[in-house]
Amino acid sequence: MEKLVVIPTYNEKENISDILHAIFHLNEGFHVLVIDDASPDGTSEIVKDLQVKFPGQLFIEERTGKQGLGTAYIHGFKWAIEKDYQFIFEMDADFSHDPKDLPRLYHACKNEGADLAIGSRYIKGGGFINWPRNRILLSKGASFYTRMITWMPVKDPTAGFICYKKEVLETINLDEIHFVGYAFQIEMKFAAWKLHFKIKEVPILFQDRTLGASKMNKSIVKEGILGVLKLRWHSLFTNYRKRVKNSGNGAMLAGGSATASEKTLAETKS
Repeated sequence: MEKLVVIPTYNEKENISDILHAIFHLNEGFHVLVIDDASPDGTSEIVKDLQVKFPGQLFIEERTGKQGLGTAYIHGFKWAIEKDYQFIFEMDADFSHDPKDLPRLYHACKNEGADLAIGSRYIKGGGFINWPRNRILLSKGASFYTRMITWMPVKDPTAGFICYKKEVLETINLDEIHFVGYAFQIEMKFAAWKLHFKIKEVPILFQDRTLGASKMNKSIVKEGILGVLKLRWHSLFTNYRKRVKNSGNGAMLAGGSATASEKTLAETKS
């Protein structure tokens, strides 16, 4: 019980069986927790049927109604901490994130000193496959905007393919992470950065989904724009680090991480 992949789902019946088989066929010891928000298309039933084929490796948590990506991940993170998994991953169910990249993210945290590893589209070796031009421009614009406002040294701050060491998720006060869309992804990285954890970006190729419908909408974009401003405001005028730190863990930082002035907070492959 070392590695757990958390996958939120809502109407992913076309993809869920294939993505689960792809992860388990890696034979790398990954377990998977699916967080399903009462998908009306029967996604949860497919997962429960597959639990017979993958006993002890596949788990599902079913929630009542569509509650958002961010709350699904928080639910999964708390579940993983309770079960004492040491490395917790987040990824999409639609193959936009290639399961074959999971071992590379794990290696970055396990063997290369990272506290969290980000599958990045915006460092050398990263990029897109078959993604619409308008979505690429939106993503690049969001990343540039986030970096300019927050000063966070992460080239792909909206990325959703990540490996966390358990200590990171234990130290962040997850109850203070309230965003649900892109802003959730940004705030988790921002909180980890403010708590002086070491961030490493690993290049990935991001592929547009071929089955199912995108969950992107105007409210998610709006939340991202306003959320970044809110993060910056709190970091300037309140003790943001104190607010997002889990007081129950005291000064625990992964591997005794040093202060920002003593340690590089983000590394990229150049």
